[in-house]
Amino acid sequence: MTQDEQICSLALTRIPGLGLTGALKLVSNLGSATRVFEHRKELSQLVPGVSDKVITALNNPEVFRRAEQELIFCEKNHIRCLTLNDESYPSRLRECDDAPLALFYRGNADLNTLHIINMVGTRHATPYGQDICTRFLADLSALCPDTLIVSGLAYGIDIHAHRAALQNHFKTIGVLAHGLDRIYPAEHRKTAVSMLEQGGLLTEFTSGTNPDRQNFVKRNRIVAGMSDATVVIESAAKGGALITAELAESYHRDCFAFPGRCNDEYSIGCNNLIRKNQAVLITSAEDLVKGMGWENNSKTEKTIQRELFPDLNEEETAIVTLLQKVPDGLQINTLIVETNIPVHKMSALLFELEMKGVIRTLAGGVYRLII
Repeated sequence: MTQDEQICSLALTRIPGLGLTGALKLVSNLGSATRVFEHRKELSQLVPGVSDKVITALNNPEVFRRAEQELIFCEKNHIRCLTLNDESYPSRLRECDDAPLALFYRGNADLNTLHIINMVGTRHATPYGQDICTRFLADLSALCPDTLIVSGLAYGIDIHAHRAALQNHFKTIGVLAHGLDRIYPAEHRKTAVSMLEQGGLLTEFTSGTNPDRQNFVKRNRIVAGMSDATVVIESAAKGGALITAELAESYHRDCFAFPGRCNDEYSIGCNNLIRKNQAVLITSAEDLVKGMGWENNSKTEKTIQRELFPDLNEEETAIVTLLQKVPDGLQINTLIVETNIPVHKMSALLFELEMKGVIRTLAGGVYRLII
């Protein structure tokens, strides 16, 4: 990913009156953040509805100055800035209609690995919830050891999930509600440092951003959006874990919950999710693996080699190569952006690949290789 795209993506997040929805609309229509700025003079013709105020703000050099400062901070602190068009950007999250324009990441985990779950719950974890974290991940390490464990580094279930993941040799990602110039809560710094060597820390917030209340809901959408499934351990009748579960449902992701006694305060939320069919009841790692259909996955997945498809042209090969990196598949919009193939041509190429038995179409317009 070019530095220009990083700077332009960060600059777009600081345009007054634009907002995330507006910024994503511009990037979607123009193909990249860089092109938004390159074509700002004719933007009103290219993207109807863009206000003159926004177009004027795009000419403000201050947004570029702040973006450049942030990249200098990233370089000094070994932080990667991942934009929407970056192949390292979480592909599952990219498919969400409120995906961040840019993410800041420090760590060594693959954010597009084959299996990703998030584990969330109350900040007031009971011994019951703590024990579930420990046993669940110990069992999962034998059944699906390549799973990436995501949570929010918060008190309670979050930090117990991270620590149990580390103990069982999983890589684990902490999604933060603030910039990477700090750790909140400070008591979790030691665990966070360990995660940098066995996972990582991820945020959409620039340096200097405090862990303000509204940031936690924004953080939760990343937790839900970058994962295949949400696992709720313990939750009261209201709380952030239930928000994450709702977000997972809105993204058409799977949700699982551990039940508890009906009169336990921190089991009410889980029991309600199960009762309303918003989550599948599980009592073990085996239940999750079966529910996700992961029981037949080997530790090393087959890789489709180019020689298996000798009749592919250059553009078809580019599509296959991209889909190899994302076993769960990609939607057509992502394929267009990543390969730079026009939409009319992409549709024809996908049809041809399907006829050749190379790919298949899944629910939601997702295209996946046939292995």
